[in-house]
Amino acid sequence: MITELAVRGHVLHLVADRPESGGGIEMVGRLSDSCSGVTYGWMPQRGDMDWLAFATGVRLTHDYLRYATRFYDAAPRLRERSRERTPDLGVRLVSAASRFGSFGISCLRAALDLVEESIPVPSAYESFLSEIAPDVVLLTPLVDLGSPQLDLLKATRRLGLRTVLCVGSWDHLSSKALIRIRPDLVTVWNEVQKREAIEMHGLPDEMIAVTGAQCYDQWFDRQPIRDRVTFCTTVGLPAERPFLLYVCSSPFRGEPPEANYVCRWIQAIRASTHERLRTAGILVRPHPSRLHEWEGRNLSALGPVVLFGRNPIDDKARQDYFESLWYSAAVVGLNTSAFLEAGIVGKSIHAVCPQEHAASQTGTLHFHYLLDVGGGLVRAARTLDEHVQHVSRILDVPVPSNVNRGFLETFIRPGGLDVAATPRFADAIEALASQVASPTCVSSWRGRMLAPLVGLAAGVRSSR
Repeated sequence: MITELAVRGHVLHLVADRPESGGGIEMVGRLSDSCSGVTYGWMPQRGDMDWLAFATGVRLTHDYLRYATRFYDAAPRLRERSRERTPDLGVRLVSAASRFGSFGISCLRAALDLVEESIPVPSAYESFLSEIAPDVVLLTPLVDLGSPQLDLLKATRRLGLRTVLCVGSWDHLSSKALIRIRPDLVTVWNEVQKREAIEMHGLPDEMIAVTGAQCYDQWFDRQPIRDRVTFCTTVGLPAERPFLLYVCSSPFRGEPPEANYVCRWIQAIRASTHERLRTAGILVRPHPSRLHEWEGRNLSALGPVVLFGRNPIDDKARQDYFESLWYSAAVVGLNTSAFLEAGIVGKSIHAVCPQEHAASQTGTLHFHYLLDVGGGLVRAARTLDEHVQHVSRILDVPVPSNVNRGFLETFIRPGGLDVAATPRFADAIEALASQVASPTCVSSWRGRMLAPLVGLAAGVRSSR
């Protein structure tokens, strides 16, 4: 998306509000070096730390309120994750409001909305935006629990800048915070996310643009640069045998390490009565944020098994990842966006539903899209024995080239498999930029009257 907008002649300044350790800053640096008109930097500090601490507590309470509804009874870990991050006072307020059902929840939501209106817009953000003077401000993800990006959105609206929420992943609208301050435009991948935006977040239809998933365009036309023998030799697998690719995910905090389950899964594969499956190579792709799970593990007794792959944020790592998918006989995992990329490459995709990882798999809403949308993408098994039978059949019967077409046309490229999402996204941004913008009041007279009292509460809270 950044490259497309730059090629169209637009100037882009990329900013982040916190550091990371996954290689993002290096990736942005490469983008800046290769694309004329792309610069990057950091958001200024908010300044008033009393207000920041208070605002974060209010927002986490508001986010937790979303999960107090019965809708999330089937996703208890999502509710618990939000509760763990919410201040004790916020938890007590939500608990008290919940005793009065939907009426109590609505009243608390209205009160929190009023408090949000009273929280001042950081002057540092207004100065920063005024200096850059952008035609459009694009934000992502915005819906993190307690997100400080709400302050940036409020600043843009006060200055009359056009704003876009770019929904960045398939679970952002169903398992994060609600969109409580509306941008001018929300870009989503598909009609599924559009329905989430309308039904869950209360957004009007005309505010939403369905573009497809531009982040996956890079996988549609990619081709291997090594033959299969060279790839297998490079990673350390026997080239004369098929290999399975296991793509690790990032389970919820508190769940057992996925590496424990992967070892059990490998043992089940090795116990198969199907000779080609039993002797197949296995390539395990660790999740970039959970490499520590594999430290000190000896897999030598489990046959031809290798750990291979890095975070795909540079050309070599992306090519390694793509060829891991391309040459695999099947792809296996729990619940990961790697399934979407495997679907694009045309792979048969499988999951087992172990009880110890139910919270981050069947206990989420977005996992079920993999099973149901567009005829489904993933074949799920209740037990390892059932799963082994599924995978053994794949080694006997070639997978049809269009096996994932229904899902891809519904979820990834709703405009058609030959219609890339990135140009559609850029068109939507340019259309918004052509509209006349005007400043928007971000606080009501009630919010302004309440501001001194809320400011006092913020100071009292930070002094404790």
